[in-house]
Amino acid sequence: MLDSAVFDRHIRPMRTLFAALFSVALLALGTAQAQSPASNPQVAEVERYFNGIRTMQARFVQSNPGGTVVQGTLSVSRPGRMRFEYDPPSQLKIVADGNQVTMWDVANRDFGQWPIGWTAASFLVREPMVLQGGDLTVEKVERSDGMLQLTMSQARKANEGKVIVRLGENPMVLRGWTIIDNRGQRVDVSLNGLQTGLPLAPALFKFDGPDAGAIRRGAN
Repeated sequence: MLDSAVFDRHIRPMRTLFAALFSVALLALGTAQAQSPASNPQVAEVERYFNGIRTMQARFVQSNPGGTVVQGTLSVSRPGRMRFEYDPPSQLKIVADGNQVTMWDVANRDFGQWPIGWTAASFLVREPMVLQGGDLTVEKVERSDGMLQLTMSQARKANEGKVIVRLGENPMVLRGWTIIDNRGQRVDVSLNGLQTGLPLAPALFKFDGPDAGAIRRGAN
């Protein structure tokens, strides 16, 4: 068993950030309720952009509540597969293999697996991506200085928080997203050097850590 102070200091914040980053952000780009493409051409343009992508990879910078900043590499292979790999000294990895999501962190002795549907991990990996008639409402679409920004909330739980998706225009490219929870805490993710159409090995999207028992015992 982990000491409760260790759990509160390390694992609980990590799980909270995982839930925000991976569930809310994934849902945001996968199932948004918006105006029809005819009346909202920007939303239709975003939909076409994502549906034209097979693979993508980018560096990310994640700013967490409290001021901590972590970095890593995001890899996506549609449909169904994604990997967040955080830079050392963090050992956190999050992988969606098309059926389930696995999160593990050997240093903090944490391991978890969830069905991909249960975690709403359809975000960038949904095929096809549909930005209307889903679980989120597009509250606002803004354009400024070559950037397109979509602010979304859950259709049935508008007070639960918001996600703001940011894309560059001309050409369109995903720049990042911000999650704001119902307490006003923000998780900001910025992408750099995004590339699409890369050949990504299937092994990248499979769990490649120690077994769950070894992780919970603190295996290296």
